[in-house]
Amino acid sequence: MDVFNSQFWFWQYVVLATWYVTLVAVGIHWRAFQVAFLTVVSAALLGVWLYSIGQTPANDVILCYVLQGYAGVMWMIGFLLAATSAYIIYLFTLSEKVGRLATGLTWVGVIMGFIGLGVRWRETYIGHPDWGHVPVTNLWEVMVVFCAATALFYLYYESRFKSRSLGAFVMPLVAAAAGFLIWLTFVQHMDRIAPIIPALQSFWMKLHVPMMFVAYANFTIASLVGLAYLLGDRSRRSGGGGVLARALPSGEVMDNMMSKAIALGFLLFTIATILGAVWAAKAWGGFWSWDPKETWALIVWLNYAGYLHARTSKGWRGKQMAWWSFMSLWVVTFCFLGVNLFLSGLHSYGKL
Repeated sequence: MDVFNSQFWFWQYVVLATWYVTLVAVGIHWRAFQVAFLTVVSAALLGVWLYSIGQTPANDVILCYVLQGYAGVMWMIGFLLAATSAYIIYLFTLSEKVGRLATGLTWVGVIMGFIGLGVRWRETYIGHPDWGHVPVTNLWEVMVVFCAATALFYLYYESRFKSRSLGAFVMPLVAAAAGFLIWLTFVQHMDRIAPIIPALQSFWMKLHVPMMFVAYANFTIASLVGLAYLLGDRSRRSGGGGVLARALPSGEVMDNMMSKAIALGFLLFTIATILGAVWAAKAWGGFWSWDPKETWALIVWLNYAGYLHARTSKGWRGKQMAWWSFMSLWVVTFCFLGVNLFLSGLHSYGKL
């Protein structure tokens, strides 16, 4: 074990530096992200400052109803559900006013979600200093990350590909995840902050888990764009000039979006898997143990490696790749949720 523990400290700083450089690069090329990032940081710091001067949700209105972690997440859920409805209306009406409203609601939902996570990080230290941890340690917290990250990356692809109508396909799944989050809150009470188990008390959790869920977000977007491609193709072939034929972007645009989302997700998933192996080496003394979570992560990796190989080497495009992308959602979902809920292993701390 000491062999592993003594060799990795340097790479912590390398990975963190790479992460910060990436954030800066994204901000330079996406102005809306700059505004959102500064808003999140400013609001989260305000929440942290209020706690630092002795304010609590019990005696501070802003903390109680806006800035505490729980409140931020509830606002996120409300705005994302409203955005989903607006995107569906936009699909049928193509009203530019409704479309801008849908995009705006999504942005506010994303901002509130990340504010909630930022303040919750500070809140984990309030019960006891030893409890402090990045808020990605239970199913409730990672579902918040998933909802906020999926909506954020959808906004990026919407902006890049001018494809607002695809929000009617992507956002309903985000809404379903938000509904699951409501159930976890009011039935399972998983929003409560508690000390984490020793296996999760690691620097690498700050990188491995968020990066994994950002990869999941991109895979999910690609899957639902694949569904939109298949339904849009069917609508166009019917010759009826239906809603989907009029509203959806061209098959070429959707095919390109799928491949870009999968390529980015695959890169992040690969890095996250490597970081997870490093973490496993420090925690359990070996890089790989064929734990059910690790095995299904390998299945996901091989699935998308096959997709990218077929696209780049074999030249596969269009409908067959849309089917591949859409059906991959079930593989990703089982790796994300199914393993934690139904199988046991070293990662069983993610169970309900």
